[in-house]
Amino acid sequence: MSQVHALSDDQVGQELRKMTAFIKQEASEKAREIEIKADEEFAIEKSKLVRQETDAIDQAYQKKFKQATMSQQITRSTLANKTRLRVLAARQELLDEIFNAAEQRLGEPTKDAVRYEGILKGLILEGFYAMDEPALQIRSRKQDREVVRKAIDAAVKEYKDKTGKEISATVDERNDLPEGSAGGVFIVGGNGKIDIDNTFETRLKHLKESALPAIRETLFGKNPNRKFFD
Repeated sequence: MSQVHALSDDQVGQELRKMTAFIKQEASEKAREIEIKADEEFAIEKSKLVRQETDAIDQAYQKKFKQATMSQQITRSTLANKTRLRVLAARQELLDEIFNAAEQRLGEPTKDAVRYEGILKGLILEGFYAMDEPALQIRSRKQDREVVRKAIDAAVKEYKDKTGKEISATVDERNDLPEGSAGGVFIVGGNGKIDIDNTFETRLKHLKESALPAIRETLFGKNPNRKFFD
């Protein structure tokens, strides 16, 4: 029968120290594992937060960049439109001045009787060809009646020479052109139902409409934005 020997105090102390050292070792290793795991989780969470914040900053930057770009484009477009409108206004002002100056000089040809008679002849002939009627009436300024009669005679002769047709025209002394008219003639046919306004004022108005594109091109050059031409 084996005998159980009681441990001495020293032996008990040694065993306790061994157990204590083991427990400390286990605790230290466990603590280290926890620390490592915590560091890893911290690093992961930190990386996640940094990435989220970075994405948020990038998105905010992109948004502000787009807003700034759009604002810049709007500002540039607004300035360009204002500049274009100023240029157009200045051009229109110049065109208006040109036609106003022309209007002020409309009556100058009437001061030269020979020149004025030639102009009237051309205006009357235009009416002859357009109307193509045997008898017409010509309205003019009261002071132009005589020179108009001479122009009619010359126009009748040329019309007959060119077309072989007879035509007659008389001055309508009951319906003169209004006072203040610059000159020219008003041709009436079709028993008063058809007329052609060949007064200087109307001719200038037609010229302003028909010749304006050519005048613009002469003064300002071709329009690079124009796609269609007559």
